[in-house]
Amino acid sequence: MFRGVVLKICLLVAGLISSLSIPSLSAAKTVSPDFVALAKKLKPTVVNIRTAKVIKQKPFQQRPRMQSPFDNFFEDFFGQFNGQMPQQRPRREQSLGTGFIISPDGYILTNNHVVNGAEEVLVKLSDGREIKGEIKGSDEKLDLALIKISDKEVFNSAELGNSDALEVGEWVMAIGNPFGLSQTVTAGIVSAKGRVIGNGPYDDFIQTDASINPGNSGGPLFNADGKVIGINTAIIAGGQGIGFAIPVNMAKSIISQLRDTGKVTRGYLGIRFQPLTSDLAKSFGLESDKGALIAHVEKDTPAEKAGLKAGDVILEYDGKPIIEGNELPRYVAVTPIDKKVPVVVFRDGRKQEFSVVIARLKGEDSASAATGGNESEKLGITVQELTSELASRLNIKESKGGLVITEVKSGSSAEEAGTAPGSIIIEINGQRPDSIEKYNSVVSKNKKGDIVRLLLKRPDGSVYYVALKSE
Repeated sequence: MFRGVVLKICLLVAGLISSLSIPSLSAAKTVSPDFVALAKKLKPTVVNIRTAKVIKQKPFQQRPRMQSPFDNFFEDFFGQFNGQMPQQRPRREQSLGTGFIISPDGYILTNNHVVNGAEEVLVKLSDGREIKGEIKGSDEKLDLALIKISDKEVFNSAELGNSDALEVGEWVMAIGNPFGLSQTVTAGIVSAKGRVIGNGPYDDFIQTDASINPGNSGGPLFNADGKVIGINTAIIAGGQGIGFAIPVNMAKSIISQLRDTGKVTRGYLGIRFQPLTSDLAKSFGLESDKGALIAHVEKDTPAEKAGLKAGDVILEYDGKPIIEGNELPRYVAVTPIDKKVPVVVFRDGRKQEFSVVIARLKGEDSASAATGGNESEKLGITVQELTSELASRLNIKESKGGLVITEVKSGSSAEEAGTAPGSIIIEINGQRPDSIEKYNSVVSKNKKGDIVRLLLKRPDGSVYYVALKSE
């Protein structure tokens, strides 16, 4: 009797608990994707990229001669070198990377550093075939490049997802060519978003613990739905489980430009800003430190024309809230030229809205080295028109006007001649170029092997000549 009553009570309690529909711990967890099925489906969209380029070796410097009892012997043996070691022959350097097909007609997305300076690009498909690739365009600032392979067939292509919707903790899968081990599949989760690692002016990386190693560069990072949400780009040396990928939405904003023109044109606002600290926010009467504080407004720029001024705190740009100040350059960069954008700022204790017509960022024509249209590549240097913002970044005394060298190509005659980034071009072959167009006009007249004379001014104000050989 007693045992029967206890049993009935237990059954009633069990029924009551089940009626509450409390989810189990296993039901609360996100179900792991079917990585086997994803790998079979997506591997045909991933390619291995092999590049080759010729590296010019620097000649050995003159060796000082010292008197010794063996002078006559060594003079007879090394006499033909006239006190110099022989110049080394150019060597051919090869590198490996990864890419993925983004369209059925054979367009491939990868990292710029995978193909930068390459004289030959070979694309290996998942079925083992190798096809010659053509670099259609590249963007050094985002470290992205677009390759085209020519073939009559229709290729398997990966679908681009929405990286803005990505959540920390989501499953992700990488496919790549680490250490030359082709079609390697690894999986993990999204560890963080919005990482700034000092890789460029538009840092905004996805951090993942999916295993990424040298050779994975340019490969895709897929979400659980099999869509590309990132381009694997960087790792921390010695840091296991820490890899970084460029959000695919940043790539989507420039793919059409790379395909159509081979270069990227970015928007320009014309301000210098600084992070908004809690103390600064309080001093302006703000309740939080979210936003970008304008420290300086350049003259004759979209910001000045719109009425923005130093001391304004930008809270929203084109409908997007500014949480961290470094978000602003990324938003401005991808804004179409001549678009009228609403900007909400905090000024004099209240929010105010301004309309800014975005201009084109100067010097972007020289940022792409993939099209061959920029004549500065003939000299192994990258040249930009000097702006106040660029002068501040390079610590140059001149505020604006003229041309400045922003990069010297490794192994070029410019590097051998001691040409330094940050140098202002005063003359080229006796002429004074004041624009990229005039510079290209002068350089284009030189044939391969011709000597080009530059008069340069270093950031410290010293002036010097260099003679560069046209490539």
